[in-house]
Amino acid sequence: MKTRPLILVLLIWLTAATVSAGDIPPPPSPPRLVNDLAMVLTPQQQQRLENRLVIYNDTTSTQILVVTVTSLGSYDPADFAYRIGQEWGVGNKGKNNGVVILVKPKIGNSAGKAFIATGYGLEAVIPDALAKRIVEQEMIPFFKQGDYDQGINRAVDAIIGLASGQYSAEQFDNEDDGGFFIFILIILIVLIIIFFNKGGHDHISSGPSASIWKALWLASMANQNRGGSWGGFSGGSGGFGGGGGFGSGGFGGFGGGSFGGGGAGGSW
Repeated sequence: MKTRPLILVLLIWLTAATVSAGDIPPPPSPPRLVNDLAMVLTPQQQQRLENRLVIYNDTTSTQILVVTVTSLGSYDPADFAYRIGQEWGVGNKGKNNGVVILVKPKIGNSAGKAFIATGYGLEAVIPDALAKRIVEQEMIPFFKQGDYDQGINRAVDAIIGLASGQYSAEQFDNEDDGGFFIFILIILIVLIIIFFNKGGHDHISSGPSASIWKALWLASMANQNRGGSWGGFSGGSGGFGGGGGFGSGGFGGFGGGSFGGGGAGGSW
């Protein structure tokens, strides 16, 4: 019985070695949704995230796969993530509701890479431009600090919110643009006040400069008060954020979903 953990470690090491050589890894056996081949997550972090993704899959049939690798070989991140999604069959056949979160951590002088690939059925709710924002705003800032657990979970938060319909692409675009328009509106109001008050009012001669600085400060605060980029998803979306405490029955396997090349990524 004591040899079983050693065999498991050996199998993981052999799989990681295969990926390091630049090949697309085969589907894991037994199947699982968190495949940390680069070993950037602790066992507890892996299990917590696995439980969370299994519960979400069991509840919605949407499959979110997380894969970390030490090397992409000759592939670019988009092709690597697409091939994993397609060859593993992430998502359900017919619905094509799979997502692949690929992370290649920064190692030595090699740049870190991240990519989110979306199945056909999710391209409308997670368009490429939005996938890129998730990578750049929710993942990379934490990856730069070496916090891969937080970065990956933030991406999962956003994807769950979008895929579950709790938050639409249009709502995010409107919220994202709202801060800019608030900024412009405040500046215009201040300029109008300055225009009508100038001349003949010595007591406000120093007002314009101070007012502009106040406008900039108010606009900045308006942006900050909007909260996180994903309107509250950072703590766990829609009841799926706990991950640990429910105890799932394990992942049943991939459903034969298809990918068409949708998604986006970034590097650091």
